[in-house]
Amino acid sequence: MKLITHYMGAYSGRIALSIFIKFLGSVTELAIPYILAHLIDEVVPLRSGALVALWGALMILTAVATRQFNVCANRIAVDNAHRVSYDVRQALFTKTANLSGTQFDAFGLPSLISRMTSDSYNVQTCVQALQTMCTRIPILLFGGIAATMLMDPVLASILCVIVPVLLVVILTVSRYGIPLYHRVQDRLDDVVRTMREDITGIRVVKALSKTEYEKRRFAGVNDAMTRADVLASTVMAVPGPFMQMCLNTGLTIVVWFGAQRVYSGAIKPGVILAFLTYFNMIMQGAMGVNRIFMMLSKATASANRIAGVLAAEDDQKVLPASECKEPAGDEFIRFEHVDFRYGEGSENGSFAGAGRGKCLSDISFALKRGESLGIIGPTGCGKTTIVNLLMRFYDAQSGGVFVDGRDVRSYEKDELRRKFGVVFQNDMVFFNTLRENIRFGRELDDRELMRAVEDAAASEYIGSLEGGLDYRADIKGANLSGGQKQRLLISRALAGDPEILILDDSSSALDYKTDAALRRAIFEHHAHSTTILIAQRVSSVQNMTHILVLDNGRCIGYGTHAELLKTCLAYRETYRAQMGALD
Repeated sequence: MKLITHYMGAYSGRIALSIFIKFLGSVTELAIPYILAHLIDEVVPLRSGALVALWGALMILTAVATRQFNVCANRIAVDNAHRVSYDVRQALFTKTANLSGTQFDAFGLPSLISRMTSDSYNVQTCVQALQTMCTRIPILLFGGIAATMLMDPVLASILCVIVPVLLVVILTVSRYGIPLYHRVQDRLDDVVRTMREDITGIRVVKALSKTEYEKRRFAGVNDAMTRADVLASTVMAVPGPFMQMCLNTGLTIVVWFGAQRVYSGAIKPGVILAFLTYFNMIMQGAMGVNRIFMMLSKATASANRIAGVLAAEDDQKVLPASECKEPAGDEFIRFEHVDFRYGEGSENGSFAGAGRGKCLSDISFALKRGESLGIIGPTGCGKTTIVNLLMRFYDAQSGGVFVDGRDVRSYEKDELRRKFGVVFQNDMVFFNTLRENIRFGRELDDRELMRAVEDAAASEYIGSLEGGLDYRADIKGANLSGGQKQRLLISRALAGDPEILILDDSSSALDYKTDAALRRAIFEHHAHSTTILIAQRVSSVQNMTHILVLDNGRCIGYGTHAELLKTCLAYRETYRAQMGALD
C-alpha cells in the first residue's frame, strides 16, 4: 500500500476534494430516511397538504443533491485514479527501460508486461475505490448505526451485536487474500508468457502440426491460473454468505421486535420504516466492507509486485575513473581477458539460461578507430554476448571492456550508447512509417535519411512502396519481407553516422549480391566508423580488418582472413563448406 499512497500524494488536493464531495453525498443519503420518518410520524398527522408538500419537496431535493454529489465525486475519483495509474505505468516503464540485462532476465518479460497491464489496472481500481467506496461505506455503516441509536437504542442494539462479528470475520479472511492474489498474478505471468510464445511462433506451430500440443500446453497454464483465481475468490467470498445470513437474521429480529414496540406505543410506525431503510444501508455498508477488502487484497498484491520492480537498485552504477582499470593499449575498442556467465549477479538466477555454463571465457581483442571486426562461429558460441558487454547491457565478471580508452563502466549509459549504431538479431520494426522507423526520435533531415537508405541498399524497394518513406510498417514489419526489414534496420543504424557500427547477423535474409553491395557502401561511406559484424557467412567477414572465431565461448582463432585460413582449422573448414574450395 505504500506505493499506492505514495503516488496518490501527488494529487492529494484533488483526492481530498473527491472524498469531501462523496462525504456530502453520503451524509445527504443518510438524511433521507430521517426526513421520511418525520414526514410520516409528525407531518402527515397534522393533515396539512402544504406541510406534506414542503417536506416531500425537501426529500426530493435531498435525493437530487445526493445523486449530484455522488456523480461529481465519482467523476473526480475516476480522473484521479487514471492520473495515478498513468504515473505508476510511466515510472514502471522508465524503470524497466533502465533495468540491467541481468535484472531484466530475473524479472522476465511476461512478468514485466503483466505488472504494467493487469497489476497497474488493479492499482487504478483500488485508487478509485479508496475515494468512493472507502468514503461512502463507513458513513453508511457507522452513520446508519448512529442514526438508529438516536431513533431507538433498543432496536439499534441488535446491530451493535451483529456488525462487530462481521468485521472480525472480514479481517480474519482478508489476511489470507494477499498471498493468494499474489499467486494469481504469478500464474498470469505464465499465461502471458505462453500466449506470447505461441502467437509469435504461430507459423512454426502450424507448420509442425502442433496446434493440439500447444492447446494442451496453454490449457495447463490457463488451468493453473484459473485454479489459483478460484481459490483466492473462494476464500475471499467466504464472509459474503455469512454476512448475508447474519444481516437477514438481524432484519427479521428487528421487524418482529419493532412491531411489538409499535403495538406497545414505544415507537411510531415511521421509525420502523426509517429503521428498515437504515438497516438496508448498514447491510450495504457491511457487504461493501467485504468488497473493499477483496479489492485491497488484490491491489496490495499487485502493488507489491510493481514495487518490487521500482525498488530494484541500479546494479550498473557509473564508476569513477579511479575505480576502473586502465586499458593495456591505446586502441579504440579493447577486450582484455573477459569472462562472462548469464545469471551471475542476479538475486535468484531464476530465468531461462541462468544455468548455462560460461558464455565467454578469456576473450581478448583490440580495434583501432575505423577498423573492422568480423565475429563468426556456431549458434550459441557467445557472439551476441560480446555486443551485450560492449554496450554494457551486462557487466563482465572478470577482465575489462574499454571504449575510446575508458572502461565502459565509467560512462553514463546514454553517453556510451550514443556512440553506437546497431542492428540486433530479430530487431524490432515498429508500427510506424518507414521515416520514423529510421529516424527513431533523432533530429535527422530527409537528406540524411536517404543517404542512410542508399547505403543500406534500401532505396529501390522503399521508392517502389506507396508513399515511400511515409509508407507505414505493420507491427513487427509484417507487411515487409525479411530482406526489406533488415535493410530498413540497417538504415536506422547508419542514419546516425555512428562511431561504432554493430551488425548482428543483419544480412542473413539478403542475397549475396545485395549483401556485397551493402558491405561495400559501408566501407566506402562509413570508413570512419569502427565496425563489428556478426555473421554466419565467411563471405560477409572475409574483408574485415580482424576476424574473431568463437566456439563454445572461447576464441579459437583471431587474425585476417588469410591468416585464419592457415592457422584455424574450424575457420578453414567453414570456408571450404560454404565456398566449395580454398583460395
